[in-house]
Amino acid sequence: MRYKPTLGSRLFDTANVIFLVLSAAITLFPFVYILATSLAPLSQVLRGGLILWPQGITWDAYHTIFSNRHFVGSLWITIFITVLGTFVNLLFTTFMAYPLAKKRLKGRSVILFLVLFTMLFSGGLIPSYMIVKSLGLLNTVWSLILPGAISAFNLIIMKNFFQSIPEELEEAARIDGCKNLGVLFRIVLPLSMPALATFTLFYAVGHWNSFFGAVMYITKSNLWPIQVVLRQMIIEGSTQEFLEALSSADKQVVPATIKMAAIMVATVPILLVYPFLQKHFAKGVLLGSVKG
Repeated sequence: MRYKPTLGSRLFDTANVIFLVLSAAITLFPFVYILATSLAPLSQVLRGGLILWPQGITWDAYHTIFSNRHFVGSLWITIFITVLGTFVNLLFTTFMAYPLAKKRLKGRSVILFLVLFTMLFSGGLIPSYMIVKSLGLLNTVWSLILPGAISAFNLIIMKNFFQSIPEELEEAARIDGCKNLGVLFRIVLPLSMPALATFTLFYAVGHWNSFFGAVMYITKSNLWPIQVVLRQMIIEGSTQEFLEALSSADKQVVPATIKMAAIMVATVPILLVYPFLQKHFAKGVLLGSVKG
């Protein structure tokens, strides 16, 4: 028998669609405004007002920021920190979560207690700075990678995911001659791709948006990631160096368009990572919903 929607269900569906469309529009509005302003010609920007559609597209603002060595250098530093930091995070988290998933591990409960303890209490800002300083990590990219090499929350989730893998698979691999590392890399990790993809996205976004750690541990401007440079441009208005690098014939940009272009460059690359992880990410969410 074919289902016929009632009036109430149709009204609910219509209201739900309207709500979702409005939510999407509110979410996309700042992004559209920033993109349109960064591409708008000089005359339209100088008139002021809200720009949602550029009257002619110009790439002068993007040419300006990519002509600045300091900005390009900060972008490469951010990419390096994101790639290396995510790899370190996944490596350390996996190597710690897999043993903790085994109940036969001696001292397992004590280690788990210490991990959970760090989720509730921390040493504070000054002790963290002193530890990084004593290790000689100040003014190095390692100060943005090693202090947060393992997320306690992600470690617990990864441990629980490993526990959900049937022990029979690992036992069969050991019968075939696999050692512990062989079981991990040949059996466990291939079955854990949804979880790994999810944590890759979380860690990568965290590294790309890292800001406070760079302000604390890095004083050399040539080692600043892009978020710190973006802060200098937006809050302190330090766009003069961009304009001074241009000849008088090329000065077809204003500080507002430079800021908007810099925001787009700092935002779009990390958004492009999601489509490559969407398949595994969606699968990981579904697995979590089924297993509760």
